[in-house]
Amino acid sequence: MSGIQNFEAFVLASIMLNLIPGPDTFYILGRSMAQGKRTGIASALGISAGAVCHTLMAAVGLSALITASPVAFTAVKWAGAAYLVYMGIKMVFTRQSGLAGNGPLTEQSFAGVFRQGLITNALNPKVALFFLAFLPQFISPDSTSHFTSFLLLGLTFVVTSSVYGLCLATASAFISKKLRENPAYLNYLNKFTGTLLVGLGVRLALDK
Repeated sequence: MSGIQNFEAFVLASIMLNLIPGPDTFYILGRSMAQGKRTGIASALGISAGAVCHTLMAAVGLSALITASPVAFTAVKWAGAAYLVYMGIKMVFTRQSGLAGNGPLTEQSFAGVFRQGLITNALNPKVALFFLAFLPQFISPDSTSHFTSFLLLGLTFVVTSSVYGLCLATASAFISKKLRENPAYLNYLNKFTGTLLVGLGVRLALDK
């Protein structure tokens, strides 16, 4: 492939990296278990959209500018952490009285969950660092268009992560389906997911 070297190795590495549990994995897992498959799918697609943003930013050089500026990097990191904590606290103190995730989501609620996943990923500067460190390893030195190479590699990674995220959302929602039929378990799962999000936010804020 023009401008890209070892593409097969890149695809294999992308798959293996997706299998390593990280913030995105725990986010999708928690939302799927607490609120069902549709919510999990919306979260996974939102995170994938965030990865597309990082791909475009890396391709045009914005990610390099953000990571080179301590102030910008810290501001983005704290914004993402604060958003996760806010969502987590909101879930912890929201009592579920019905079967979450079993009924169809409205377009607005689906879009809302999608937006949350997008913001969660887009405001994680560690993802920007990952793209800047990982993608160039597979771009040929004689590439005539680094923008195209970054874009193709980034979108390939997004495809592999999307497939993994959708499978994770479907599987975890299926496993928790019986538990969610009991309101007591439903509230427990909702609080568990909220606590998980708060923990992810704190971890993101404390990471150096």
